[in-house]
Amino acid sequence: MLVLGTSSSGGSSAAKGSYTFWDPYPQYDATSPGPRSSTRAPRRRAWTIKRSGYDTSGLTNKALLAGQQSNSPDILLVDNPVVSTLASAGILTTTDQNKLVVGDVATNILSAGVIDSKTYGVPIGSNTLALYYNPTILKAAGCGHPRASPTGRP
Repeated sequence: MLVLGTSSSGGSSAAKGSYTFWDPYPQYDATSPGPRSSTRAPRRRAWTIKRSGYDTSGLTNKALLAGQQSNSPDILLVDNPVVSTLASAGILTTTDQNKLVVGDVATNILSAGVIDSKTYGVPIGSNTLALYYNPTILKAAGCGHPRASPTGRP
């Protein structure tokens, strides 16, 4: 979930074209595909991104501490369950405050970043789950088989 810290709306260095970005991937450096692509920008950019990677619990704790000190990062990449913790601590801004248009994002996907009817984050991906089964084994075990497709055809 991509969320924006409270410093994005305040007196951070963002106004000068420099943004801080924290993510839960300390194992990657600037040459790794993931973080590098998230901080990549057009060649003639008027801004820079300073990325810091922390382990998941370290990121949450550091973000909470930074929020208490009014020194939140501009952008955070966090797991969905962390959004409510950071939002209730008051260190996240809403998509409305940031004028981020999220109307085209599917409601079920966007809902992971919604707390008390306010949207705090935008997912950077979602999981698609599937169930594969062997009908012969299920039948031998005396079990019926689940629907194999949304239409209900086995």
